[in-house]
Amino acid sequence: MPSVQFFRNIYKDRFFYQLYFQEPGVAEAELEADVRTSLRKIYYGSLAKASIENPIGPGLLVRLVDPNPFPVWLTEADLDYFASQFRNSGFRGPLNRYRNSERDFEQLAAFDGKPFTHPTAFMAGSLDQVLRMIPGVDMVELMRKQCADLRYVRLMEDAGHWLQQERPAEVNAALLEFLRGLPAT
Repeated sequence: MPSVQFFRNIYKDRFFYQLYFQEPGVAEAELEADVRTSLRKIYYGSLAKASIENPIGPGLLVRLVDPNPFPVWLTEADLDYFASQFRNSGFRGPLNRYRNSERDFEQLAAFDGKPFTHPTAFMAGSLDQVLRMIPGVDMVELMRKQCADLRYVRLMEDAGHWLQQERPAEVNAALLEFLRGLPAT
């Protein structure tokens, strides 16, 4: 089934960010009202954690922590730049990614049940709530079943969802380690 339907089944009585994003214009209005604050909260926290662990209040931003102090891996200058870009483009494009579940399901139907056979690497932060988004499912074990050549798995301790920003040197080193293990073509 499309992932949006799957999440409707799992989170039928709770707020879940991907379901909140489905109605065009709703999340855009909330996030675009104060772009910098929206991004500060989103980059600091995990949308999945906020959805799962903070089920009260309307909308998304009330569920997210407003960081103080700000994380060291995202500077005020970075945030200013990102906010300027989102003020120009808005949030509709990124949110539309979450609205494409049915189309993805249709277009990927030919691959249903077929393992991914290319050499694969997986990296995540140990604190990334996406790893625990589906109750009772070990996402890494699920990936092992679906990727015939999952040859590299790295969970980085005390890192969250924005792994490449939080741990850029470790991510680069891990990517290079994975690539060095591939046969030359």
